[in-house]
Amino acid sequence: MADAKAGRDTAAKAGSAVVTPAAGPGGPYKVVVIGTGFSGLGMAIGLKKAGVHDFVILEKADDVGGTWRENTYPGCACDIMSLLYSYSFEHKNDWSRMFPKQAELLQYIKDIVDKYDLAQHIRFNTEVTGTEYDDATDTWVVTAGDGETVRGRALVAGMGPLHHPSIPDLPGLDSFAGRTFHSAQWDHSYDVTGKRVAVIGTGASAIQFVPQIARRVRQLTVFQRTPPWIIPKPDRGITGLERALFRRVPLVQRGYRNGVYLMQESFVLGFKNPRLLKAASSLARWHLARQVPDRDLRRKLTPDYTMGCKRTLVSSDYYPALTRPNVELTTEGIAEVREHSIVTRDGREHEVDAIIFGTGFHVTDAFDGAHIVGRNGLRIQDAWKDGIEAHLGVTVAGFPNLFLLLGPNSGLGHNSMIFMIEAQVRYVLQCLAMLDGAGGTRISVRPSVQDSFNAWVQRRSSGAVWVAGGCDSWYLDRSGVNRAAWPASTIAFWLRTRRLDPADFQIGRRDEAEPRDETVSPVL
Repeated sequence: MADAKAGRDTAAKAGSAVVTPAAGPGGPYKVVVIGTGFSGLGMAIGLKKAGVHDFVILEKADDVGGTWRENTYPGCACDIMSLLYSYSFEHKNDWSRMFPKQAELLQYIKDIVDKYDLAQHIRFNTEVTGTEYDDATDTWVVTAGDGETVRGRALVAGMGPLHHPSIPDLPGLDSFAGRTFHSAQWDHSYDVTGKRVAVIGTGASAIQFVPQIARRVRQLTVFQRTPPWIIPKPDRGITGLERALFRRVPLVQRGYRNGVYLMQESFVLGFKNPRLLKAASSLARWHLARQVPDRDLRRKLTPDYTMGCKRTLVSSDYYPALTRPNVELTTEGIAEVREHSIVTRDGREHEVDAIIFGTGFHVTDAFDGAHIVGRNGLRIQDAWKDGIEAHLGVTVAGFPNLFLLLGPNSGLGHNSMIFMIEAQVRYVLQCLAMLDGAGGTRISVRPSVQDSFNAWVQRRSSGAVWVAGGCDSWYLDRSGVNRAAWPASTIAFWLRTRRLDPADFQIGRRDEAEPRDETVSPVL
């Protein structure tokens, strides 16, 4: 393990991989993967298990980790239990807590890189700035920030949906003289101790870092637009006895994991039948009443929309933090930002030294500025002019050999995203195997198949809690259409991706002007 770690560190310092494509220096890789989070690394492991070693992983930073490298704010942790939030094929039997903290998750990812010898495939400090499909060679040309290009026969985008922080366009924000930063870009050089701090946003990140900084700041003002539904977080340390049992009897841990999965999956029943969420919302209301005795504050924290419309959050220390004497929750809305203060719409001026944004990420509009050009010069913005969509969140018509991980309509609000990643990785491997089996150079989902799938998504979303629950959320685009959430159970997703239908795709060769039908079954 030490030698593998040294290899990763050497690759990080060098800023490039030691692997060269099978075609030789300058030749195309079989697969180019973007990102070293759970998606990109899951794809890399899948390729190696399938006997494919001719691939490169491009990483913008100088280390692996994705979300769990980027987010280092105080209190950062996962809200899915550790026994489930991990690869199904790589259990960790010595988790320290039921809900893993950021540092432990990041170490898990680094251990995965070492175990599967992935460092040799990674080019660090290589931020992708554009990708274009080359019709003449049926390859993708990927451009990095320094102008270097990397060519691949297939391109897998594993950046994940939550990597572009969203900063609200507040009047006067540019005039603010204090410190400002987003929770995903936490400024650890800035000590909040004794400062007057404003937190804008009350989403999943804010409810974790607010309790951590509330005890240190002089005054904390939390600006809330919409209160989240919050249920208690049943977190605790995993005992030494449990860890020993997991280590010696792996089936016990697997059974525990399956139990957690089924518990989380049960929430999907309420998405189309909000009445079934009544018990969960009753638990949330009891949790609020128990932790917030002040009626006025409790009123501000009570959601007026159906539970599940937005992501339901888990926390047992957020509400108590808001009851501290140095913490104020305001719901008046922000009118403007001044040099040393924030003015709310009721005319009140709140003097602050720093502003921390807990305002989430761009999701449905994350590709608005992306430079992705498919076959015959098709820009991704033109393909998605009516809204982002993909077949099973993976393949996009008009973009051969391009595969998205956690693409449109494969997001979850109730279960582990790693489950979805693994299902999509298997699907991508089937596509690549079918392409090789047919002797083709490009594979593309049929437009009619993509249209049919997305029509199904919208039918399933009709009346669902994200659309009809009375709130605005990142699941919906500007037109109120579900472009992010998978509208069924994860079991249904697994069944749809377990084995691809060859009739869904067109396969072509460089010497053919148009794709041809292909009925070769994928074999892995």
